[in-house]
Amino acid sequence: MRPATATAAAVTAVLGAGAALLAAGRFAGDAALRNPSGRPLPTEPRLTVHATAAGQVTLTRSLASLRPGTYGLSGEDSHAVTGPVVEAAAHTADTVVRRLERVTRGTLLPGAKVRLTPQVHVGDPLTALGLEYAEVEIPGELGTLPAWFVPGARDTWVITLHGLGTTREHPMVVLDFLHGQRFPVLDLAYRGDPGAPKSPDGLGHLGESEWRDVDAAIRYAIGHGAERVVLHGWSTGATMALRAAAHSGLRGRISGLVLDSPVLDWEATLRALASGRRTPGALLPLAVRAAQGSTGVHSDGLAEALDPAALRVPTLIFHGPGDSLAPYGLSVELAARRPDLVSLHEVTDAPHGAMWNAGPAQYEETLRRFLTPLM
Repeated sequence: MRPATATAAAVTAVLGAGAALLAAGRFAGDAALRNPSGRPLPTEPRLTVHATAAGQVTLTRSLASLRPGTYGLSGEDSHAVTGPVVEAAAHTADTVVRRLERVTRGTLLPGAKVRLTPQVHVGDPLTALGLEYAEVEIPGELGTLPAWFVPGARDTWVITLHGLGTTREHPMVVLDFLHGQRFPVLDLAYRGDPGAPKSPDGLGHLGESEWRDVDAAIRYAIGHGAERVVLHGWSTGATMALRAAAHSGLRGRISGLVLDSPVLDWEATLRALASGRRTPGALLPLAVRAAQGSTGVHSDGLAEALDPAALRVPTLIFHGPGDSLAPYGLSVELAARRPDLVSLHEVTDAPHGAMWNAGPAQYEETLRRFLTPLM
């Protein structure tokens, strides 16, 4: 081969390889942002159901299946609720026995593949909890947003915002508690959720654009009798709450924030999601850049919402070092920089979005103490 021809071939090969890497990065970035609502996160391991008995389920032994607390157990066509490990039960080296609270959908059969999820309830507030509610429609910038409204006597409403891998069914873990405290609750489905408008590009934006649906929910609440609102968000729902508190035209009506497992570093979360989908490590930087190009997500906007000097309302953070999707250290830093407004409740041995699941009673008591001055 002549030198000029060889050089041209080499350049073509390099360019082709570069294009292939960019395409792979784009694919990985988009895949990470397309996690459907209600599908367990890829960072949670798949477990096998080895056996079931009265009030018990035997699962593959792992760090996940040994966690304390109450979780949903989600399979392809099934959903169940599992409680703590049954210490008195006979365990093998490869299995662990947990309490089986109930099977809420389908059948839990030996051999089934399942994942633990923080989403405990399925259905609606009436079928899941026996709470009367109204299905309401909230005008949003992309179309109508469905929400469940559970009435209460107070003029401070709580707006709940689910996060990654869940739907508006997830906030029902605190709905019974909030109802007992007489708070009206608006449980929002936002863009990309079942029944809500799709994002124009079909991707999740980690709160970058979704916060505007929170703004619409605040407007609805104020227009229907709320004097003030508390925003309670999980994961990217917590990020949306922070953005709304910084940018909403009605931010003066926000009296408090509850942030559970807040996503405060979207690049770290995106890398974790892509890695959970088995993206090779070499492609992770490209996946992050591709996601930024696809969605317009950028660090500056989040940094502005996280500016401690801009925080104006009491804020409660539930978070812990076991979160592999949203770095816990950033929650610690935010609390340290605004001790006058921010309280941090550390939860150990709990995955992303599952701070309630690890200890429901402690979570609700901490929440009660925070909300009492805001009632």
